[in-house]
Amino acid sequence: QVQLVESGGGLVQPGASLVLSCTATGKIHSIGAMGWYRQAPGKQRELVATIGSGGRTNYARGMKARFTISRDNAKNTVYLRMSTLTPEDTAVYLCNAGRITYYNVTHLRDGHDYWGQGTQVTVSS
Repeated sequence: QVQLVESGGGLVQPGASLVLSCTATGKIHSIGAMGWYRQAPGKQRELVATIGSGGRTNYARGMKARFTISRDNAKNTVYLRMSTLTPEDTAVYLCNAGRITYYNVTHLRDGHDYWGQGTQVTVSS
């Protein structure tokens, strides 16, 4: 069973920094592009940033100044470093993997469009 498990959310004050982690668990062979999205109450889910398997990054408009996405392929983990947080950053942050190749008994299989359960980030004084 392949899953994405996020961690690192919490309640922080405005101006604080936070690092989110998302780890793929299971018998992983390789992972394609990964990304972070967020969904605030009453709003649509929006892209924060993506990162390819080779490290190429892409940020949604306005995100690059304060957010940094990175990954550790050896740990099957993607990170999101967030700085100078404001109440407008309050949301559930979700991790996505576009493709995960995993071991299925005697052969490799590809799975697509995996999502984590989300981690809550609340920015409030």
